[in-house]
Amino acid sequence: MGEEGPPKTAKQLEKEAKKAAEKAAKLEKLAAKEAKTVEKTVAGKGAEKKEKKVKKEGGAVILYTKTTPAGTKKDTTCPLPDAYSPQYVEAAWYSWWEKSGFFKPEYGRNGVKDVPPEGVFMMVIPPPNVTGKLHLGHALTNSVEDAITRYHRMNGKMTLWVPGSDHAGIATQVVVEKKLAREEGLSRHDLGREKFLDRVFQWKDEYGGAIYDQLRKLGSSVDWDRVTFTMDPKCSKAVTEAFVLLHEEGTIYRSNRLVNWSCSLRSAISDIEVDKVELPGKTLMSVPGYTEKVEFGVIISFAYKVEGCEEEIVVATTRIETMLGDTAVAVHPEDPRYKKLVGKSVIHPFSDRKLPIIADTFVERDFGTGAVKITPAHDPNDYECGKRNNLPFVTIFTDEGLVSPGCGKFSGMKRFDARKAVLAALEEKGLYRETKDNPMVVPVCSRSKDIVEPIIKPQWYVKCDNMAEEAQKAVDNGDLRLIPESHKKTWSYWMGGMRDWCISRQLWWGHRIPAYHVTVLGQGPADPTDNSYWVSGRSEEEARSKAAKRFKVKESQIQLVQDPDVLDTWFSSGLFPFSVLGWPDKTDDLEVFYPGALLETGHDIIFFWVARMVFFGQKLMGKLPFKDVFLHAMVRDAHGRKMSKSLGNTINPMDVILGVTLEELHKALEGGNLDPKEVEKAKAGQTQDYPDGIPECGTDAMRFGLCAYTAQGRDINLDVLRVQGYRFFCNKLWNATKFAMMYLGAAFSPVKSLVQELLASKSQSSTPTFSPLPSSSDINQPSGLSQLNSCLQSSPFLGGQKPSSTDTQAFKDITIQPNHFTHPHLSRWYHRMNALTASDRSSLPPGKGVLLATPAPLSPMDRWILSRLAYAVEQVNIGFTEYNFPLATSALYNFWLYEVCDVYLEYLKPVFQGSDSSAVLTARTVLYTCLDSGLRLISPFMPFISEELFQRLPRWSAMEPPSIMVTPFPTITNTPFRNTEVEAEVELVQKIVSVVRSTRADYNIPNKIKTQLFLKVFCPTTTTIVKQYTTALATLAYSQQVEVVDSPPSGCAIVTVNDKITAHLVLKGLIDPAKEIEKLTKKRSALQQTVEKLQKAAKVPDYLAKVPEDVRKSNQEKVDVSQMEVARLADAMAALASIEA
Repeated sequence: MGEEGPPKTAKQLEKEAKKAAEKAAKLEKLAAKEAKTVEKTVAGKGAEKKEKKVKKEGGAVILYTKTTPAGTKKDTTCPLPDAYSPQYVEAAWYSWWEKSGFFKPEYGRNGVKDVPPEGVFMMVIPPPNVTGKLHLGHALTNSVEDAITRYHRMNGKMTLWVPGSDHAGIATQVVVEKKLAREEGLSRHDLGREKFLDRVFQWKDEYGGAIYDQLRKLGSSVDWDRVTFTMDPKCSKAVTEAFVLLHEEGTIYRSNRLVNWSCSLRSAISDIEVDKVELPGKTLMSVPGYTEKVEFGVIISFAYKVEGCEEEIVVATTRIETMLGDTAVAVHPEDPRYKKLVGKSVIHPFSDRKLPIIADTFVERDFGTGAVKITPAHDPNDYECGKRNNLPFVTIFTDEGLVSPGCGKFSGMKRFDARKAVLAALEEKGLYRETKDNPMVVPVCSRSKDIVEPIIKPQWYVKCDNMAEEAQKAVDNGDLRLIPESHKKTWSYWMGGMRDWCISRQLWWGHRIPAYHVTVLGQGPADPTDNSYWVSGRSEEEARSKAAKRFKVKESQIQLVQDPDVLDTWFSSGLFPFSVLGWPDKTDDLEVFYPGALLETGHDIIFFWVARMVFFGQKLMGKLPFKDVFLHAMVRDAHGRKMSKSLGNTINPMDVILGVTLEELHKALEGGNLDPKEVEKAKAGQTQDYPDGIPECGTDAMRFGLCAYTAQGRDINLDVLRVQGYRFFCNKLWNATKFAMMYLGAAFSPVKSLVQELLASKSQSSTPTFSPLPSSSDINQPSGLSQLNSCLQSSPFLGGQKPSSTDTQAFKDITIQPNHFTHPHLSRWYHRMNALTASDRSSLPPGKGVLLATPAPLSPMDRWILSRLAYAVEQVNIGFTEYNFPLATSALYNFWLYEVCDVYLEYLKPVFQGSDSSAVLTARTVLYTCLDSGLRLISPFMPFISEELFQRLPRWSAMEPPSIMVTPFPTITNTPFRNTEVEAEVELVQKIVSVVRSTRADYNIPNKIKTQLFLKVFCPTTTTIVKQYTTALATLAYSQQVEVVDSPPSGCAIVTVNDKITAHLVLKGLIDPAKEIEKLTKKRSALQQTVEKLQKAAKVPDYLAKVPEDVRKSNQEKVDVSQMEVARLADAMAALASIEA
């Protein structure tokens, strides 16, 4: 270098630095543009993308492709993808949550005995059948339950949600038997009991885990270390203990009674396994084991001849074959037609039986002939009548559904073949009278599709009357809360008419009944229906000891045969709330977690499962198994129809999560058990409802949608497109957080107390504060560069208005020239410093460090969004405590979409783009507070996206928990931001914005064109309010200028906001009035024609009589709306005319 001139003044230095910065910035922009062109060219030739994109119908699906071993934390250092992708977001998180122990009640504690002051929350999953796959009902259950569980966990409670599956006795045995027959040509009897059970356990181990994989896919935060299968050893021990205790005290007993019998399964089945199929009349139905369809829905009349006279009694039946088991004819005691015949007998035409004619008040004398055939062994009503009148019980069917011996030529026939044969024989004897259509209900076995046959069998029963009485008391006195309360009526109905519960099932798969039939050597064979010859025991040795004591003989004289039957699946399910905790052993889990806090399930099993858990809990534990029972609605399709494979409207949750094409839906039907006609019908239903298939919605959207639907009373009419709407909502969350991250910057560190301090203060601190310059190793990191860029937003140098040694040191430490696009303020500063000579830089005065921005006071809009956050916190907490999930989801949806995204983020854009670093700091703090609390609030419903976004944001402190799911849930106490006065003010602002935007739309003014807005206000108080919000109004109403004036200029469109405000929007120079008037004239003409057409139709004679009320109402609404629009157009045209003039 040559000789240096005289020293330059600070002003000269600053001027030169400014010119150099401007020149460098231009050169940098040019270089960046060239680099971008090169980058595009390279990318076009196959450059590797950061995220893998898989081509899918409707666009590319972004996938997470980072190598992340199962159980390790997902890599969140890579940039967020441009668009929300459920598959990207939901990858990797679940295994990390599980391995980290977040789902366990012991997390962060010294064991289960270390109960926090907040208390305990425990709930068991309604165990799905091990045979099945999750359907939308399961998805609803798990979405609601997981949201509740996560809410209580985040509120600091020791939280346990126990997963499990049910062994599903009949369903599982049927599946495995079919598999054996199909693949090996074997029956269970070919294998024998023990080997068959081994095969079932093998099948369960191979296929039974599928349902657990689906639960993981749903994000269910269950404690997998406590997962329980209802055939696990601990459950078997609990079942045996419960049976023995209840048998010893007489609550369980054996009796010979009428049961629901499935001939295909050769087993009794529970009421819940019987489908009541309604028939309008004559119907041919497919029945297993028959090549031809069987006729139902008719009633056949035939005559019985009265003994000793020429008279006859005509009776009618829907099951003509059961007349083989008739043992009486009943009439009403006050029926004058038959009074003289009561006490006489009729002759059975196919046996030597004489059937007494009896009088019983259960007979409806106005129905049919007023005479009823009585078959006590095969009809529930006849069974009761037979008991009352001491009639013989004649069983006419075998377990396989064949006509029993002793029925003459009909013996050995299949029961529905016998139906035809009996009818033909009656015709032959001249006893047939007529056949008529008869609407009826046919009981069908839900498992085998066989027609259920009532048959008398010796079975084990649970005496339920006393337990039902106690269960009713628990609801009446409030110890057990049913939610919604409307279910109390159903509860009372079941408890009031409680019948004893048949718990025997003639299966091999299940809990074998721990009861033994006793034979005493030296005595004759005992009657197997005699209850006194049955003992129960936890082991055969215990049972033998009991038998010896009962019969006062030596144990060696006792022979025992264990009952081959198993217990009804609902028996083990009824013990589930405490068997999962180790009962009958006294475990720590049982001590801490019983009774549970809540049972959540569908209302359809209020009796079959809920009541039985209450029975067993009160009886065996002395305590209710839970305090609250929340019964959710049933899921139906968008048309309100029950989900049915034959209708093609069943939905696999995985199809909603991942998306599915119409062709794939059709293919799934073809692989099922439907006959070809039903497949075609189902395909037509699918084509109508899902012409484009089901779009990919993701787990979070599906969970949120299902929880939002729970307001619809008893049934949920699920529209998949609404769920897709929540997927778009996820995209809004995604974009809002991306926007926030861009403006927060890598260096932003939130201060927890700052919002509270700003709420309390109204002025800005005037004392400047400084922080040390980042170290030489940190300064080149993104956080270091962002910190300097933020500082330079409102001052030209790091220490303020003049350069100092702080700037010199920073310039020396920065090794890479800052990018103008990512760090514009730092880039300009760098060029200023670079324009100085080394001597100039070394001679700068000592600096105090980096000037820190002091936060500006909260703006009214800051106070408003904080108030709306507080309201959302209140509503979500109320929603959870009252099980009103739509209240919570609506509050979250409105807060995120309509308040954060639509209003506050729009308002912030000019703030972040401005040069006021104090205002930026305040905006960042408020925005971060909203994002942090908003993500925590939505996390129970949307665990994946909330975790993904939460992990990208800075933390309040280094001591924050590692996952959003174990952070504290926002409460009213820690968000005391509510300000209803500010909310009312902003509501007025939003009304002004709405009116202005609507007016702009009327004149087709695009958002990028900024207009002038003048407001005329007729109230001093309102004037003061509006003036506070002119900046916000300018941003939200797309205006370059907003003024409150007494005399607005001419050339404006004038619209009324309310009785105190009119808005004057300057249109002059923005539009062509003549063209706009022409457009509006055409629009007005079309609307007027619509009005005239509808009004003319309403004047047609008989309009009221012929047109349905809903159509008339819709037409009138169209007229009213159209007339209002015509009036608006007239005002707009008048305003345009004034501009033109």
